[in-house]
This record gives sequence, C-alpha cells and structure tokens, in this order.
Amino acid sequence: MPAPADPARRQLTEQELAVDPVDAAKLLLGAVLESTTDEGAVGVRIVEVEAYRGGDDPASHCYRGRTPRNDVMFGPAGHLYVYFVYGMHFCCNVVSLTDGVPGAVLIRAGEVVSGIELARARRPAARTDAELAKGPARLTGVLGLDRAHNGVDLTSADSTVRLYAGEPVGAVRTGPRVGVAVAVDVPWRFWVDSPAVSAYRKGGRTRVR
Repeated sequence: MPAPADPARRQLTEQELAVDPVDAAKLLLGAVLESTTDEGAVGVRIVEVEAYRGGDDPASHCYRGRTPRNDVMFGPAGHLYVYFVYGMHFCCNVVSLTDGVPGAVLIRAGEVVSGIELARARRPAARTDAELAKGPARLTGVLGLDRAHNGVDLTSADSTVRLYAGEPVGAVRTGPRVGVAVAVDVPWRFWVDSPAVSAYRKGGRTRVR
C-alpha cells in the first residue's frame, strides 16, 4: 500500500512532464522521487539526470522503434520506465513528451532525504551517505525498484512511487552522457553540485537507454 500523500508537497503532473526530454531533465533536478515498499519509504532528491529522445537519438532504446521492452517510453508522460542492464542492475527513467512520442530521462544520482536507515540497509557497502544513490543502479536499489515498477504512474496520489516538485536548484551543469557508445558528445547529462553526482565515464559497450 502507498504511504499517505503529504499535503505539504506537490506531485509533478503529467502535463509538466510532457515536454522535450531535455526540458524535463532540468525540471527533475531537485525533485524528490519517493518509493514505498513493505519495508518502508525512501525518498531521493535528484541531483543528476540524462535526457534521451527516440528516433533521432541513436543512444536511445527507442531509436529502432517500439518494442515490448521500450513500450513505456512511448507515454504517457510521468510514468516510470525500468529496465535491466548488463544482467545485473535495474535503472529507472521518467517518461516525457506526449503520448505516442518516445522520450525519457534517466535518473542517474540523488541524495537520500528520507528513509535513511532503510537506504543504508539496502546499500551496506556504501562508505558514506553520499554514495547511497550515487549512480543509476545504486539509486534504483536504494529505492527498492525493479521490473515490477515498470510503467508505474509517478503522478498518481495512489502510486507506491511518487515524484514531488523540488526547491529551486542553483547552477545546472551539463556535459556528455555517461557510458554510451554512440552520440557520445551530445551534452544531455545535467547535474547540480552535490557529492552524490556519479563519476563521468566515457564510452560503453552498448546503448544504455
């Protein structure tokens, strides 16, 4: 069951997220992604993201068209796209653009702002709290997200995973996306100053969106 909605916080709406992934990426910086499971709730303030489009973005999962795997990326906006990568990890994305047009924002890193004890229990190898959600696989693990959460509506008050508007952030930095083998110089990674921002690694074995 989802935790009761917090009236002091505002969930982002489908309309706000139904924009170009580059604009959605900037909107998501500072937002809070919160997941409730049987173990409890963990909330993460988003500090690093990457934007991915569809047919015009060779680094995107949707570059070659719609498949059962990438179907969620085709909308509606505000849903969670979760995929398994390298046979080891889950990563999560927030779907953007309008229904039928693919686009999403990979959530790369965040700061745990609630449920810190549960987050530490899920990531016992983390040496500091800043490392708990430092990287897309770590973030998804701290939130307890897996394939069962693919397609969850982040904008619904009844959802077990919600996306809340954040406070304004400071300077937004931009650079190439991490770990992609194609379109490597596209500057669609965005981040704010935080020790939780992941390390930059150029190149990769495959498309990761």
